[in-house]
Amino acid sequence: MRYLDPKNDLTFRKVFGQHPRLLKSFLNALLPLAVPIRDLEYLPADLVPEVPLLKYSIVDVRCIDEQGRQFIVEMQMLWTDSFKTRVLFNASKAYVRQLDKGN
Repeated sequence: MRYLDPKNDLTFRKVFGQHPRLLKSFLNALLPLAVPIRDLEYLPADLVPEVPLLKYSIVDVRCIDEQGRQFIVEMQMLWTDSFKTRVLFNASKAYVRQLDKGN
C-alpha cells in the first residue's frame, strides 16, 4: 500500500484544508510558540507579489495568535535561491497587514 506524503503541498492542503481545527491544534503542538494560535486562514496557492522581480509567492497558512499578531506557515521542502527573497516578501506582507490604516 502506498501513502501520500503529507509534506507535499497538495496533500497537506487536502488533509488539513478540510479540518482547520485539526491544523490549529497540530501547529500549536508542533511550533515553539509563546502564545497559541487563535485563528488561521488558508491562502491561495499563488499570491502575485507587487515586486516585479518575483514571479510568484506560495504561502500556505496565515495564523493569528491570541495577541492578534500575524505570521505565516509555509511547507518548504527544497532550498532555492529565491527562498530568502520570498520569505522577506511574505513576512513584510504579514507585517503590513497588521498596521492600522494611516500608520
